[in-house]
Amino acid sequence: MRDTEDMEAEAEFDEGEEPSFSDPEDFEDDISDQELLEDVLREKPQEADGIDSVILVDNVPQVGPERLEKLKNVVHKIFSKFGKITNEFYPEADGKTKGYIFLEYSAPSHAHEAVKNADGYKLDKQHTFRVNLFTDFDKYMAISDEWEAPEKQPFKDFGNLRHWLEDPDCRDQYSVIYESGERTGIFSNDIKEPILVEERARWTETYVRWSPKGTYLATFHQRGIALWGGEKFKQIQRFSHQGVQLIDFSPCERYVVTFSPLMDTKDDPQAIIIWDVLTGQKKRGFHCESSAHWPIFKWSQDGKFFARMTQDTLSIYETPSMGLLDKKSLKINGIKDFSWSPGDNIIAFWVPEDKDIPARVTLMQLPSRHEIRVRNLFNVVDCKLHWQKNGDYLCVKVDRTPKGTQGVVTNFEIFRMREKQVPVDVVEMKESIIAFAWEPNGSKFAVLHGESPRINASFYHVKNNGKIDLIKMFDKQQANSIFWSPQGQFLVLAGLRSMNGALAFVDTSDCTMMNIAEHYMASDVEWDPTGRFVVTSVSWWSHKVDNAYWLWTFQGRLLQKNNKERFCQLLWRPRPPTLLTQEQIKNIKKDLKKYSKIFEQKDRLSQSKASKELVDKRRSMMEEYRKYREAAMLRHQEQRPLRLELRGGVDTDELDSNVDDWEEETIEFFINEEIIPLGDLA
Repeated sequence: MRDTEDMEAEAEFDEGEEPSFSDPEDFEDDISDQELLEDVLREKPQEADGIDSVILVDNVPQVGPERLEKLKNVVHKIFSKFGKITNEFYPEADGKTKGYIFLEYSAPSHAHEAVKNADGYKLDKQHTFRVNLFTDFDKYMAISDEWEAPEKQPFKDFGNLRHWLEDPDCRDQYSVIYESGERTGIFSNDIKEPILVEERARWTETYVRWSPKGTYLATFHQRGIALWGGEKFKQIQRFSHQGVQLIDFSPCERYVVTFSPLMDTKDDPQAIIIWDVLTGQKKRGFHCESSAHWPIFKWSQDGKFFARMTQDTLSIYETPSMGLLDKKSLKINGIKDFSWSPGDNIIAFWVPEDKDIPARVTLMQLPSRHEIRVRNLFNVVDCKLHWQKNGDYLCVKVDRTPKGTQGVVTNFEIFRMREKQVPVDVVEMKESIIAFAWEPNGSKFAVLHGESPRINASFYHVKNNGKIDLIKMFDKQQANSIFWSPQGQFLVLAGLRSMNGALAFVDTSDCTMMNIAEHYMASDVEWDPTGRFVVTSVSWWSHKVDNAYWLWTFQGRLLQKNNKERFCQLLWRPRPPTLLTQEQIKNIKKDLKKYSKIFEQKDRLSQSKASKELVDKRRSMMEEYRKYREAAMLRHQEQRPLRLELRGGVDTDELDSNVDDWEEETIEFFINEEIIPLGDLA
């Protein structure tokens, strides 16, 4: 209707007249100020302006006038990191501060940043800051004075999280990913064939990871990480971290660290997040420039500390506060690498040469930060830190270029951690080093050195008298990796990938080669936690054909060949540390012959049980066949009248089967006869 009126007005319009833009009397403006002036209204002052930039800091030390200036300097230094402070107010009573202060920032975002990062800041043993926004007081004032009991949360029973340790046959478990990641299964290891425990489709989107003590199985998803456990592998916990790619557990299984390149922002660090496994709560987030060297954080053996290295800085954090130890990082110019001792809260790090200052390796005790040993090194190209599993020894592999010589010489600097003043022994090798590995529960180490095809495997023993003896050297080995049994003594020398899967099983007690075998194109070797079995595998992730995993005894006897379609990954489920004391373990080894008789008897029973099971299976199959045959004959008999009717009364069942009516007839055929005189044969 309105359009029609406009058209009529245009028709009556005279080109000579000036148009009128005034609104008619009945005109109603339906356009709001929000639409017309949105950019201006955005700058409109809010009711909270002036107080939403103010924070309240509680648990501040109560001091007199003589110490007030020092307190202000400390507080300003801590809180100025989050933004420009425009105003400070320290309430006083009876000549002392009241223990809380007000700080005003130039912008509300700075106040929010201060609350997020400074709340829980530990100033000293007696004072831990509690920081809140001033505008939060309205929220707190609205809380009812009447206490309401919190709603009781139902108890979630996840079952026995360590049930697999109660297996009467002490079978270990392992996870298998196959069908290019579409299926994941958990199996119990058995000599005859794997026993399926649990299998699910699309259980994980990339790979899986066991926690250090085997309690949890972690699976990866686009939205985050899920933890599973118990007898039926129920979901125990989940952590929301979009695009998560990497994961790491603390040794105590209390914390889990996740990494995602998608979530990091300047104001809210979320590239790396540390979570509490039991509660599922986020403990702290960190920025991450690169995940090339994962894990970014390395944990102490008891999970009380974790450390991170950045340029010229080593930052050590403590749990459960996740704050910096002693509120400051270690300034170490040029630090290249560091590593925690697996047996003590000792951290080792090395620094390269700088002009006239030699390179050095430092051992530092924590939390005291006391340097228990410093070793100076000269003409250093590179260093690698190798701890023995129990922390008894540290090997620093030092690549050097001695003056006046060409090429690189490698020194193994062996630190004896359990002896006074930590003495150091040196083993020099002039050949290139391919691999190095400590015996887990012993004092031996193995080295692969040389150039293909002349690769040598050398075995050394660190003695108590300060000597390091070469026990044995095998020459011309097809190997590029060393895999010790978790219990020590036995190892596998493997030529993985480019060396076509050559395997050598060695007993280092007398350095005998127990067996030489091959798993063509093998990409991985995995020992079970007990050291009784070892798995070699060809992963679909590295090689697209012949994907399978083979099970061997520690002596190199092949037990199983398990072919899985597009097999990807096998991981043994770790076992927690034994509850037995060293004395009890020693007594068990002493009386091993007595126990071995029991085990041998059990093995014989197991074999006879297997035979009995086979006989029972055959009997069952025969019984099923007999029942089927009787049912078929009965059905055949019931259908006889119908057959007679269809065939005009002729009993065709008896045509070929009535033997009594058969007649025997003999037919002879004369083929040919030839007579040869005997004289012709002479």
